[in-house]
Amino acid sequence: MARLQLHFPEDQFYYSTQLTVRVTDINGANHLGNDSMISMISEARARFLYEFGIRETAHGGSGIIVTDLATTYKAEAHARDQLLFEVGVMDFNQYGGDITFRITRPADSKLIAMAKSGFVFFDYKAGRVVEMPEDFRAKFERVNYLA
Repeated sequence: MARLQLHFPEDQFYYSTQLTVRVTDINGANHLGNDSMISMISEARARFLYEFGIRETAHGGSGIIVTDLATTYKAEAHARDQLLFEVGVMDFNQYGGDITFRITRPADSKLIAMAKSGFVFFDYKAGRVVEMPEDFRAKFERVNYLA
C-alpha cells in the first residue's frame, strides 16, 4: 500500500500554539493515541480560527465544517510532552480549502506529525455548501488557489 505523504509550503503557516500531552491522552502502547491527536488538532484549529476572528459557526447560520483529515505520524509523543502546533492554510477554492498542521516537540526539535484538514463553508439553515466569504479570504494574502 502506498504511504500518505504530506508536504506544506513554509510561507503558509500563520499561527502556532502549544499543547501538553495529558496522561489521559496515552494509549495502551504508552504513547499519544490517534484519537487524542485528532482532539489536539481540533483544539489547534479552533485556536487558529479564534486568533483570526473567525467563528466556526456564525450567527447567520453559516460556518466552517471539516470535510476530511489526513495525518502522518513521524515519532511518538508521551505524557507531559509539550507539542508545538504550527497551523496554516493552503489550496483555497471557491468553497473552502485546507488547514495544515506541523506538530513538533520543541524540547528535542522532533517532528511528531503532519496533518491536513479539508474544510468548506456551510449554511446550516439551508443545509448546503456556500462560497467562501471574501473577508475570510482576505485574511490570508499569501495562500495559493486551486482552479
